[in-house]
Amino acid sequence: MDVDADEFEKSLPHLQELVLGAEFVGLDIEFTGLRSNLSQQQISLFDLPSEWYLKTRQSVQQFTICQIGLSVFSSIEGESNKYVAHSFNFFLFPTTFGILDSEFSFQASSVQFLNQYGFDYNKFLKNGIPYMNEEQEKKIKHDILRGNWRIRSSLDKDQIKVVIDKVTRWLDPAKEGDQMTLPGIAGFRAFEIQLVLRQALSNIWTTLHDEGVVVRKVSRQHRWYLEHASCDQVSRWKEQLLLSARGFSIFFQMLVKAQKPLVGHNMMVDLLHLHDKFFRPLPESYEEFKENIHNLFPILIDTKNVTKDIWKELHFPRVTNLSDVYDVLSGDLNPTKDSGPVIVHASQCEKYAKTKCPHEAAYDAFLCGSVLLKVAHLLLQRVHGDPMPEPSFPQYLDMLTPYVNQVNLIRAGVPKINFSGPDYPSIRPPILILTVKKWPGISEQQVYREFQNLCKFDVRRFTGNQFLLLTNKFKDVRNVLKEYRSHPTLQVSLYRYWRHSPNVTCLLQVCSIVTTWATLAFLLGGPCS
Repeated sequence: MDVDADEFEKSLPHLQELVLGAEFVGLDIEFTGLRSNLSQQQISLFDLPSEWYLKTRQSVQQFTICQIGLSVFSSIEGESNKYVAHSFNFFLFPTTFGILDSEFSFQASSVQFLNQYGFDYNKFLKNGIPYMNEEQEKKIKHDILRGNWRIRSSLDKDQIKVVIDKVTRWLDPAKEGDQMTLPGIAGFRAFEIQLVLRQALSNIWTTLHDEGVVVRKVSRQHRWYLEHASCDQVSRWKEQLLLSARGFSIFFQMLVKAQKPLVGHNMMVDLLHLHDKFFRPLPESYEEFKENIHNLFPILIDTKNVTKDIWKELHFPRVTNLSDVYDVLSGDLNPTKDSGPVIVHASQCEKYAKTKCPHEAAYDAFLCGSVLLKVAHLLLQRVHGDPMPEPSFPQYLDMLTPYVNQVNLIRAGVPKINFSGPDYPSIRPPILILTVKKWPGISEQQVYREFQNLCKFDVRRFTGNQFLLLTNKFKDVRNVLKEYRSHPTLQVSLYRYWRHSPNVTCLLQVCSIVTTWATLAFLLGGPCS
């Protein structure tokens, strides 16, 4: 179900009810870009988690969210191991109000990718739900409640100028008590326009009706009376104005308060955007970011991390994306296909039962939740065997305990991040060291191209003619050591810290010098004693 700014406020009570009654919530997010090419620091397998975070933080701050998909999974009362999924696409657009006028970038490849899968950019750009983080909310709340806010966006200025001009032209010939209607203005804009008109024109009064904003010409005395008689109403307007400007951030706070398990697939970048766009700007401290996310969402489950860990054990074919994972678990290769949980779509989301919609955020969020249930059932069946008692979601959650708060990390020194404690040590293949002879001025890019036909390494210069090579596949290490064993120009070996580190080499040289001098001093000083 698609939800834009027109339907959002009306949907909030229903959404809150669904989330409070849910077992868990599936999440997927689409962005205007993934990773900035302008950054001088690209992520690599050499990165510590804190280094990876700081590099990715720059891209998250540059791009924005265009669509959030949530799939709310609830068990069906009275039916054993059966779940209903309510799936929603929320089209978002940053709040433009008062001092808030966000800047963000588009990445051409991301736009093309979403276009390929039928993304509706009109819903995003023309009618996206506004949102803001807590820091932005404090700023505009202060301005709105004190009445010193101002319109900054040129589009809003132009629209409101047209409205003021129209009212001013009508006002000159109008008599006291006459009224006019500004049709088609509702919600957030209706409150804003009424406040602007009342500030700009001292002899009018405004009210909001179903047909639009009604403007009435009044005397200055009558205006004074109306203002003092409706102070509470103006205050309520301002509160409502702030509520409308917060938009999706209201639902985000509902989600946080519900404390339901949040399920995603390769969800690390999603979490960075959730923090930055709805909670607070991303901190410089990696540890602070981890702590904040854990406080917001105490139970995170990344289906990428779960399936990556158990896939080989189950002898499933290698797959590369979420849709393929779902197809394997729904097919005949899954031994629990017929005994697993039954998942049905809510009535407003039945198109997903008939049509695959990859990279539509709500559909991918549904896949995340379905994969979670199917994998948890597999793990439970391995423990209990057949026949197995009817499972419940708490039992499924117990099976997933080793994976809770372990979020997959793409291209870094460790394969995952632990949001509920210290990160685990690296289990990557060993680092190789390349010593180059008879090739002056060789660059990291040239080294990469030299090896790319055999395997792909991340390359980092170590010394003038030495480079470190790192891959995430053990077979690549074996292949390169074998192929370059006798190469006349490129000598490849395992990197040993005690042998190759300049710090250790320097320390050994110093120790050698000290030892030599001590020996000489002992020998020369011996006869004198």
